[in-house]
Amino acid sequence: MSRPDPLSLTDLLAGAGAGRAIGMKGAALPLGGFPGATSLGENLGALAGRAVVLMAGDQLKTAAALIELDGRARRIVLCPPDLEAKHLNAVIRDAKADAIVYDGDGPPPEGADVALIAPCLLPLAAHAAPAAERLATEWILLTSGTTGDPKMVVHTLASLTGAIAKAAPEAARPHWATFYDIRRYGGLQIFLRAIAGGGSLTLRSAGEAIEDFLNRAGGAGVTHISGTPSHWRLVLMNGAARRLDPDYVRLSGEIADAAILEALSALYPRARIGHAFASTEAGVGFEVDDGQAGFPAAYFERREGGIALKIADGSLAIRSSRTALRYLGKGAPALQDEDGFVDTGDLIELRGDRYYFVGRRGGIINVGGAKVNPEEVEAVINAHAGVHASLVKARKNPITGALVAADVVLNAGVAEAPSLKDEIIAACAKQLAPYKVPALVRFVPSLAVTPSGKLARHG
Repeated sequence: MSRPDPLSLTDLLAGAGAGRAIGMKGAALPLGGFPGATSLGENLGALAGRAVVLMAGDQLKTAAALIELDGRARRIVLCPPDLEAKHLNAVIRDAKADAIVYDGDGPPPEGADVALIAPCLLPLAAHAAPAAERLATEWILLTSGTTGDPKMVVHTLASLTGAIAKAAPEAARPHWATFYDIRRYGGLQIFLRAIAGGGSLTLRSAGEAIEDFLNRAGGAGVTHISGTPSHWRLVLMNGAARRLDPDYVRLSGEIADAAILEALSALYPRARIGHAFASTEAGVGFEVDDGQAGFPAAYFERREGGIALKIADGSLAIRSSRTALRYLGKGAPALQDEDGFVDTGDLIELRGDRYYFVGRRGGIINVGGAKVNPEEVEAVINAHAGVHASLVKARKNPITGALVAADVVLNAGVAEAPSLKDEIIAACAKQLAPYKVPALVRFVPSLAVTPSGKLARHG
């Protein structure tokens, strides 16, 4: 597993200036402090060569531990903040972990079957780290959308940074911000972009109001910012959105429809608006920067960055050096097919010279045997001038098995009225097959969002 001088986060931070930092509400992690200081103290040497479950209490401690452990630990298991305690020993078992790094300000986890439990503390303390064999650390990420014990996938720093272009020496250093948590794939990508691009990063603190985060990001001079379309819909409803004047706005994690892209272009007219397709298993597939929903069909013909695309049973499949290596754990399913492609489960449809995402294979509504993708209907509803956001779901019906129903959030100042429901239904009838048209439309004040920033489609 070892190799001479593997690329590590410490390598990427070599020569980091004093001004570079990761900031959260009321706290900051200076990136120029490594490797002469540590958050892990005397345990840093003892963690060398181990498989470490990283469950630090906040994102700053997570960032510090990642920097210190990469290239030193054999394996890092990156646990999201909402991992339930009942799943911890399954994670330890499947990852063959023998150490835990936890939030040193609180009690250590109970009942964990590991040899070493080490606290992580900030601010960084001066420490002469003992010499250790340089390792090509495996990064283990938990996948989203699963029930029961979480599935885990194996990445390397190379696969995680494969889509990140090295910054030119003369290039301006970006100041990134993200609504994501860095313990999930989307947030980790932005953390790595800030590190590799020579920039800084502003993170949203747990429970921090959107308005407060936008004010703080604007005050920090953020130039690049990332979130899901659901995150950005919350931004569009907030008066503090104009505190930002970004160069680049990035969407990922959900389908970016025309309505959200156009709204962001109007809000930030000088910014480049882009959306990326990525998943924990498939890695970053591609980015779309032409301001339109979907992606050009020509992407199937190009091979930039070694990316290859194909359609598998109606969904997008990706092969590249950015995909995860495998699932982890006894009895884990194969991640790739015999040709090395990862099936994303994201359904696509060709319209003219462009492919559009229409939903997830597991999220289809069955209406009398006909299949309805909720996201396809939402894109039509969201295009209505009075609509801010929508969530399409199934409603049980004794005849057809299910009907299509829609919860709709209206734009500020738009009054609820039966005629408006009729307009929304008429717009759907004009663009969609009859079985896809919502039978029920309900106006709601807001839509629930998961901890990862996506619309809560279940429960």
